[in-house]
Amino acid sequence: MLFVKVKICRYVDAHFPGWVECSMVDARGHSHVFVDKIPAFTDACLDEASAFPQPGLIACVVLTRQDHQDGRQIVLIDTASTFGIESNVGQIQFHVFSDQLCEVPREDVVG
Repeated sequence: MLFVKVKICRYVDAHFPGWVECSMVDARGHSHVFVDKIPAFTDACLDEASAFPQPGLIACVVLTRQDHQDGRQIVLIDTASTFGIESNVGQIQFHVFSDQLCEVPREDVVG
């Protein structure tokens, strides 16, 4: 399964199973904020006493790939197709650099 790397910035709500805010900067330099349940981003046990930032991941699917002028590859991803994750403004597609993506075996993913 493919994931985009995010930074878990803060704990926002204690309602089970706990909610956190994450951020990601896309290939165009725009920052995107996501708020969802902790298991949507990490297997770590986080709460209001946890140290932040923490690394996180959002499952995604690749829609397109294109080469960037600096030699890096830009990938258009969709974060809603897998577990329904969207940014705080409802955005679900993002252009990211390929090095912002990683693979995790499906059995390691908590849904």
